[in-house]
Amino acid sequence: MRLTTFLLLCSIPLQAQDPLLEWMDKIAQQQLTRRETAIAGIRDIAAAERRRQLVRAKLLENMGGLPDYKGPLNARVTGIVTNPSYTIEKVIFESLPQFFVTANLYRPPQPGRHPAVLMSAGHTMLGKVENHIIAANLANKGFVALAYDPVGLGERMQAYDRRIGRGIAGCCANEHLQAGAQSILIGQSVARYFIWDAKRAIDYLVSRPDVDSARIGAAGCSGGGCVTTYIAALDPRVKAAAPACFINTLRLLFTGPFPDSEMSMPRFLASGLDHADFLEVTPNIPWLILATEGDFFTPAGVRPVYEEARRWYRLFGVEEKVEMFVGPGPHGTPRETREQMYGWMIRWLNGGKGDAREQELPLYPDHALQVTASGQVEDEPGSRKLHHLIREEFDKRRRPQGIPELLAELLRLQIPSGGRPPLSKTLEQNNGRIRISLESEPGVAIAGTLYLPVASGRNPALLLVKGRSTEALAEAAVAKGILVLELEVRDSPAANDNRPYLGNWLTNARADSIGRNLPAMRAHDILRGVDLLSGRDDVDAASIGAAARDGKGVWLLLAAAVDKRIGKIWLDHTPYSLKAALDNAINTNLFDAMIPGFLLHWDLPDLVRAMGTRPVLWTDPANWMGQTVPAAGAGFRYRYSGQTDEMFLAELLQ
Repeated sequence: MRLTTFLLLCSIPLQAQDPLLEWMDKIAQQQLTRRETAIAGIRDIAAAERRRQLVRAKLLENMGGLPDYKGPLNARVTGIVTNPSYTIEKVIFESLPQFFVTANLYRPPQPGRHPAVLMSAGHTMLGKVENHIIAANLANKGFVALAYDPVGLGERMQAYDRRIGRGIAGCCANEHLQAGAQSILIGQSVARYFIWDAKRAIDYLVSRPDVDSARIGAAGCSGGGCVTTYIAALDPRVKAAAPACFINTLRLLFTGPFPDSEMSMPRFLASGLDHADFLEVTPNIPWLILATEGDFFTPAGVRPVYEEARRWYRLFGVEEKVEMFVGPGPHGTPRETREQMYGWMIRWLNGGKGDAREQELPLYPDHALQVTASGQVEDEPGSRKLHHLIREEFDKRRRPQGIPELLAELLRLQIPSGGRPPLSKTLEQNNGRIRISLESEPGVAIAGTLYLPVASGRNPALLLVKGRSTEALAEAAVAKGILVLELEVRDSPAANDNRPYLGNWLTNARADSIGRNLPAMRAHDILRGVDLLSGRDDVDAASIGAAARDGKGVWLLLAAAVDKRIGKIWLDHTPYSLKAALDNAINTNLFDAMIPGFLLHWDLPDLVRAMGTRPVLWTDPANWMGQTVPAAGAGFRYRYSGQTDEMFLAELLQ
């Protein structure tokens, strides 16, 4: 990449006053620079082919591979809509057993074998009907077009509530994120299911007698542009691709509109990858990269990918197979973009024969394109949801390991602190309270408040992970002669878009992309707080306890499992099991406990066992919707109605 372009990209402002995002972005930019150095060293076809093999293997490894199912599609047509310009067949098939995909198959009025285009939908509740105009025009121009519902869209919602007639998780991307966190827990990416649906949709296309299997294209916008990119990169049957409003360099995307779970592969930047790798891993198929002037996937971020891909294709003498078009308007596919898409498919799949201009054709309201009788595949006999598939994968891949292996994993996650007191400074002091800042690791400062008791000498200490009602707990503890540190672990609050149930998914996802884990980093922060307490002259280092509420208790468990200086802990309203998060389509704040692959080998009770004989007070264990539940296993304690924290705090401080 030219230096001027690099400087332009890096000048994009970060979210205001977000030191953690700035710190992570510095790591991301370093990783991208290393990648660019590696790409710059590729000057011949042999080196390019080696890179292709490496990238393909890494993509498949990071997503946990693709399903190996080879069973029947069991496709059937539930209805037909016909007009003189094209015909629509309402199709349903099984991507995996009882995992139903709904689609509209558009075919031209002329008989014979036709080129075909797979149309993937973006993030709208409409699903397949988002591509109604495009698919109808393609059919009118002599193509077979298959527009289908990705998971969470159209007739494939995962948390649909018939009482209110909509999904209770919010828009489709929220459902993708829910399944994304579940997938990461078992060492996979939810993207594997989106790619598999697309592969099976192509299986359906090539099974039809009216489709020429040697002339398959793929197109889509936004989330559909992402799936188009994936399937073109990984399925050699795709011979031309036209993704819109997705391809961009992570130089910009990392601090900008970072994509949701199926649109961002695990450890993507840490693996030395960027979006250009999707184009470069393919066997030189034609790519039309589509963007719009006002999109948050900005044209400034598209151009570096386009320029790199052109240079790459130039090695093979086929530079003309990569083009870029920027249409007018915001995120989407305006008419100008659609006509570019038609022209691309005509050029590469139909020998250049056809008119790329969009036609005025008969079109239909959304309900007329509905495939299932009820409007949702969950009403099909035996229908399974995505979380069922993830739970099935967990049951198949689970390999329990012991405490020594668990401690080694926590070490790999960089949770232990080393024990030295951190660099710290006083920000404010008032009436026995000291507001402080301390360095958790180079470049990462966290904050806290010290509550100093009146008693002199060495005092017992309590670390509270700041959260619900912790200030009141701190005041009660310091009144009993306990020195308290109310610790604020690292966070990127400006990144929290406050979507229902999801918490700060974005900061977790960004951390994963650069090869770090936010729950583990927060556990490390807790231990840096312990380091601070242990190094104080007014603290009895042999009498340090800790407490946390809700999902924050997971971070405390991680910290206490590796550091015996934490003598006892109190967890309140903390979820009792990670495995329980696989039982439903919706969880609350699961991203805050999202450690890749952890659940395949251990669960939260294993962290308790790693603490040995140190006491654990666990009150009101919760499910992943924040509800207290009668959890299995000994050791849980439950409040009676009206009971306050004082009794449990006194027990912790004994």
